[in-house]
Amino acid sequence: MESTKGKDNSAVLKFLLFSGIGAFMFFVNVRIGGVSVIPIQHIINLIKKLCGPVIPYFTLVMVMAGGIMPIMNGSYKKSMFNFVFTIIKLLGTVIGFMAVFNVGPEAVMRADMIPFLYNSVVIPIALMIPVTGIAYVLLLNFGLVEFISAFMQPVMRKIWKTPGESAIDAVVSFSGGYALAVLLTNDLYKKGVYSAKESVIIATGFSTVSISFLIVIANTLGFMEHWTLYFFACFFVTFLVTALTARIYPISKIPNNYYEKKAESTMDYSEPLLKRAYHAGVKQAREAKPLSYYLKDYYMGDAIKMSSSVTASILVIGLLGMLIAEYTPLFDVVGYLFYPVTWLLHLPEPMLAAKAAAIEIAEMFLPSMLVVESAMVTKFTVAVTSVSAILFFSASIPCLLSTDIPIKMKDIFLIWFERTVLSLIMAAAIGFIFF
Repeated sequence: MESTKGKDNSAVLKFLLFSGIGAFMFFVNVRIGGVSVIPIQHIINLIKKLCGPVIPYFTLVMVMAGGIMPIMNGSYKKSMFNFVFTIIKLLGTVIGFMAVFNVGPEAVMRADMIPFLYNSVVIPIALMIPVTGIAYVLLLNFGLVEFISAFMQPVMRKIWKTPGESAIDAVVSFSGGYALAVLLTNDLYKKGVYSAKESVIIATGFSTVSISFLIVIANTLGFMEHWTLYFFACFFVTFLVTALTARIYPISKIPNNYYEKKAESTMDYSEPLLKRAYHAGVKQAREAKPLSYYLKDYYMGDAIKMSSSVTASILVIGLLGMLIAEYTPLFDVVGYLFYPVTWLLHLPEPMLAAKAAAIEIAEMFLPSMLVVESAMVTKFTVAVTSVSAILFFSASIPCLLSTDIPIKMKDIFLIWFERTVLSLIMAAAIGFIFF
């Protein structure tokens, strides 16, 4: 008889081995060729090295799939929103062709326009989701989520009002980026692990950009020598802001409804915390289906759907944001919403910092480009805020909207505004202490 206490050697081995490999691939830096990054990034770097000339065309196929699929499956008929986003994705296909074949008006083919979007944002997403498939499946389905859930349950519930599983969303986000974290959140919402409110807290509060994007920002703004401070400031501000926004409108009014029904918990709370977590992990490993089943579900389901959908929409929304920032005063006007905050914080060049905060909603890298020549405290504040605000139209918002997580566009705008204001205050406080 298989033991429910984790004595089954096969289940224990599966839990430790599969979960260990998944965690190693995502969370452990390995130095190869003088570069210290997580194994997944090494694999992506190797693919870029071996298949460099092919990658833009592979990405273009993903972009084209994002434009064509809504027409093939008829999803564009579901609502006006779906119809509009289908048009956007089709336009993304056109922009993808422009990027790959380097054709189009000079105004949009500058190095900081379509080429930047395609090479720095779209290609990494198109590669990241398929490449991380095996590691993601090992991480999600063989007990590690259940182990962390049980272990972190007391902390997560008390501070962030979310289940223990959400702790792994946060780590996945900083390791693999918002696309994977949102995908994980959607999976657990559909499984009944998260309620509607919890899924919104997690998707808008934990699913920020990966460490690799943080490195790009730090290099761009010239403070890699302060990397440790910057990383931990992003981590601290992001999650403290989330603890606050989880308690205020609009998130506070979202119901705790479940996708179908709440997943049942069979956890024995009479056991010590670590033992309880271990048994929860082993139990999941024992009940898990074969690895091939999950890989098929991953690649034929949400992963490819999200990857193609996001890459197609990013090109249009990101480019539109860049053009608006470059050729119109819109973000200067929106910046006045944040000017009282940046002025009260005594940031150098408060209007520029306010505009940078406003432009973040278009693309999270744009604020850094805007303050490259600013004082260090301004650069640091903007760099942390652009990460902590989380929500932006070139990627994370389309990721969120392509899931089953129930959130309205007006709530996304309000959450973004709240997160930006709170992030400016906290990031500036840290910046003034250290600079």
